[in-house]
Amino acid sequence: MLDQTRVPAHRPAYLPSPEHDYRLLWSLLMLFALVLLGLGIGLRDPWPADEPRFALNALEMLDTGQFWFPHRGGELYPDKPPVFMWLTALSIAITGSVRMGFLLPTLLASLGVLALVVDLTRRLHGPRIALLSGVALLSTLQFVLQAKTAQIDMVLTFFTTLGAYGLLRHALLGPARRWWLIAWAAMGLGIITKGVGFLPLSLLPAWVWLARRGEAMPLTWKELGLGLAVLTGVIALWGLPMIMIATFSGDPLLAAYRDNILFKQTGERYADAWHHHEPWYYYLLEVLPWAWLPLVLTLPWAAPAWWRRARRGDARVLLPLSGVVLIVLFFSLSAGKRGVYMLPTVPLLVLALAPLLPGLLPRRGLNWLATAVLTLLGGLFLVAGLSGWLGLPALSELSIRYGITPWAWWVLLGLVAAGLLAWLRPRRGVAALALWLVAFWASWSTWGYLLQDPVRSPRDMMTQVAQLTGDEAWLALPSFDEEFLLQARQPSVHFGDNTPLPEQFARAFHWMQQAPESRWMLAEASHLEAYACVDMTQAKDMGPQNSDEWWLVPGQAVADCEGNANAALLFVAPTTVE
Repeated sequence: MLDQTRVPAHRPAYLPSPEHDYRLLWSLLMLFALVLLGLGIGLRDPWPADEPRFALNALEMLDTGQFWFPHRGGELYPDKPPVFMWLTALSIAITGSVRMGFLLPTLLASLGVLALVVDLTRRLHGPRIALLSGVALLSTLQFVLQAKTAQIDMVLTFFTTLGAYGLLRHALLGPARRWWLIAWAAMGLGIITKGVGFLPLSLLPAWVWLARRGEAMPLTWKELGLGLAVLTGVIALWGLPMIMIATFSGDPLLAAYRDNILFKQTGERYADAWHHHEPWYYYLLEVLPWAWLPLVLTLPWAAPAWWRRARRGDARVLLPLSGVVLIVLFFSLSAGKRGVYMLPTVPLLVLALAPLLPGLLPRRGLNWLATAVLTLLGGLFLVAGLSGWLGLPALSELSIRYGITPWAWWVLLGLVAAGLLAWLRPRRGVAALALWLVAFWASWSTWGYLLQDPVRSPRDMMTQVAQLTGDEAWLALPSFDEEFLLQARQPSVHFGDNTPLPEQFARAFHWMQQAPESRWMLAEASHLEAYACVDMTQAKDMGPQNSDEWWLVPGQAVADCEGNANAALLFVAPTTVE
């Protein structure tokens, strides 16, 4: 049953209407989300593994004007379509800053997901449950984590959520053929963002079954055909020009880009994954227990309620729930698995849980379970922080390895957990856990950023390198990582990301020997150990960065090394926008 707000027959004119109350509370919810999710923007650089790569893609687009074929370090980057890079480039261009711009696409996408979930829940279950669904989404660990991470997946999730929103509007509140077409257009945009934008189609099997029972709008072949046409047309807006340019350019590198992104990065990546191999139970046992936290705590009580609604044929719950199950199954069948692949399930899970929340939140068992989880988390942070302060050897080694001492931060998080537990008591454990997560993300986005950024970003190291060599000196980066090119403060070159490491060093040695007074090399100590010809007495130890030890080697130090005079790709790093 839809939530019904009882309204007096003759409301005084000076009292706000329920719709006015809802708009006010919705505005406050979105403002809170903007502050929570946007907090910390401008305080840190892009962090490995993915963020520097996409920021570098965007900077090269702005620097070269080549927007159709993304490049990374001067080489074509065929792993992902360019939509996310376009959005990042636009954000950086508008703000004039990498630090201010690189997180904006995921922030705006996360706010869009929130707005879609709340609006659809309001239409299906009423305003009170809609606001609860928004709070539930903002409490979910993986959702907030990805909203604060400049990866493609939150933008993908916006498109898959918009696709699901349109399909559900048509299925449950239809006919709504405009939203049906918008859904297919969104899926097309999702596909040219990260391949799997078709995930909302996981709703169709349950939809067909429910339509036969009269619980959902019937589907027609005409509607399916029109939807597929819209999806294909959206993909073609990018795909056809890309294919035409690559095919008729006569450039074998563009042809290889075309084949890679159309085949290797789609079907082959799923059917015969070459990395991130995990067992079939990886998501069920290793990802979802933390990614869905705290929503996962409701499952012992939600599962029986879902079963009862399934027997009644409640399409409002069954459709999003079926999407969650099929998406988890779809990704579990592939050998290649990453935790972030589960992000599109979170909005659907909230939609399936939403009508149960008023009955679940007061439950004594759920609140005691949330209290136990908060006690565990707070206790771990408090004990670890105090142990680090007292010099426990294991934590001291960890601190030396990663170059940070987060003890005060961790103790504070433990004390906040203890304070919330004392204030709200176990009977309000869910509220205590949700508030602690807000405190965690607020401190993570400020104190945590300031602690981690010098370690996870080579900004300071690259600035020091430029000071030691001079701004005009050239720097070689064999076996480069994107964050080093991104933070380069001088002309920097590399020798092919896919070139074997010995060949990269041979080319680097030859290149440095051509002008030893003005050419330097920044390399990992573990790689330099293989070259006894390098005079390490002339090299400068730059210290640890990204868990590796780095050395700055002048051109004179490689005079006795055997080089390779074969033509090498030399890429001059673009100037970083501050």
